[in-house]
Amino acid sequence: MSAPVATGTTTPVIVGSAPGYRARRTLPLRVEAMRQLKRRRTLVMAGVLGALPLVLIAAFAIGGTPDGRDNGRITLMDTATASGANFAATCLFVSAGFLLVVPVALFHGDTVASEANWSSLRYLLAAPVPRTRLLWSKLAVALGFSAAAMLLLPLVGLVSGTIAYGWGPLELPTGGSLAAADTLARIGLVVAFVFVSQLVTAGLAFWLSTKTDAPLGAVGGAVGLTIVGNVLDAVTALGGWREVLPAHWQFAWIDALQPQLEWSGMLKGSAVSVTYALVLFALAFRNFARKDIVS
Repeated sequence: MSAPVATGTTTPVIVGSAPGYRARRTLPLRVEAMRQLKRRRTLVMAGVLGALPLVLIAAFAIGGTPDGRDNGRITLMDTATASGANFAATCLFVSAGFLLVVPVALFHGDTVASEANWSSLRYLLAAPVPRTRLLWSKLAVALGFSAAAMLLLPLVGLVSGTIAYGWGPLELPTGGSLAAADTLARIGLVVAFVFVSQLVTAGLAFWLSTKTDAPLGAVGGAVGLTIVGNVLDAVTALGGWREVLPAHWQFAWIDALQPQLEWSGMLKGSAVSVTYALVLFALAFRNFARKDIVS
C-alpha cells in the first residue's frame, strides 16, 4: 500500500511506496494523449483547421481568381490557385498570424488549468504522480497536438488544392518557380518554422495554466499577449527593439519561398522564440512545484 503524498506547497514527497512503483511510469504519454484526443475541443479545432482550405476553395470559386496586386507587385495570395503547393502555402499565410495561435494556446493553456477546474488535479498528484512528471507529460502531449495542428492545415490544403487546381511547381511571388521535387521540402521547412515561432504562445499559455484554475483565462491570456506583441511590432518608432519581439519574425518563413533559400531571418526568429519559450516553460515548472494544490 502506498504511503501518503504531500500535495501542498512543495514538490510531492513519497514517504513510502508499493513494491514495483516507478515514478517515471505514472501518467504514460499514451494515456494523456488519449485523454486529450477524446476531448470535444480537440475535435472541434481539428474540424476548423481541416475546413479552412475548403472554405478558401469555395471563396475562390465564388469570387474568381484572387487578385491582390499592390502597385503591380504580385503577392503570395495572387498565386494561390496556381497549384496545390501554392494553395497550401497560401493557407499557411492567411492563418499563421492568428488562427494557428489559437490551437497552440488552447492545447497548452487548457492542460493544468482544466484539471484544477475539474477538481481532479489533486487526485492525479495523490495517485501518486510526481508534479514534474505530470507537467512533462502534459507539455509533451500539448506540443505533439500543436505540431499535429500545424501539419493538418497545410496537408489538407495540399490535398484539396491539388484536387482543385492540380499538381505542379510552386510558383514564387518574386518570379520563377520551384521544381515539384523541392516543393514538399520547402513547405516542410515553412511548417517547421511556424511551429517554432508559436513556441512563445505555447510557453505563455502553459505558464498561465499553472497560475490559474480557469482554462479560459490561460488560453485567452496567451492569445491576448500574442496580439499585444503583434501590435508592438507594428510600432515602427521602436526601431531595432522590434527585433527582440517574436512577432517581428513570424513571417520570416517567406524567405523559404525564394529561388535561393535564405536562412538568416528564420534562424534569428527561431533563436528569439526558443529563448522566450525556455524561460516561460521554466517559470511554469518552478511555479507548479511551489503551488498549493487545493482543487
